[in-house]
Amino acid sequence: QVQLVQSGGGLVQAGGSLRLSCVASGRTFSVYAMGWFRQAPGKEREFVAGIRWAGTVSTWDADSVKGRFTISRDNAKNTVYLQMNSLKSEDTAAYYCAAPRAPFVDITRADAMDYWGEGTLVTVSS
Repeated sequence: QVQLVQSGGGLVQAGGSLRLSCVASGRTFSVYAMGWFRQAPGKEREFVAGIRWAGTVSTWDADSVKGRFTISRDNAKNTVYLQMNSLKSEDTAAYYCAAPRAPFVDITRADAMDYWGEGTLVTVSS
């Protein structure tokens, strides 16, 4: 069992920055990757960014956020971050961190995730 607790989020002006955090607890040794997803009202949950939890760092970014968002990890703190820069109104959504319980799964697939954070709302004003 893994618990994911998020922090961050809030209201930010377009062009501004925000950093989200996700702290994993429980059987964190069973986590192989972590990802960030977002869901806007009336929209499907979509992949934002992913990172390998342990070992060599590999990251994956959605095209919509590439160059603006950066995912990173701090294994000593069991934490994954999402640094969001140059925010746009279209980034407004509920953001969720997530993790699969098995390796070798597609981190970009929401339906492949087994553990989810509670979500945090990011609102970008224009």
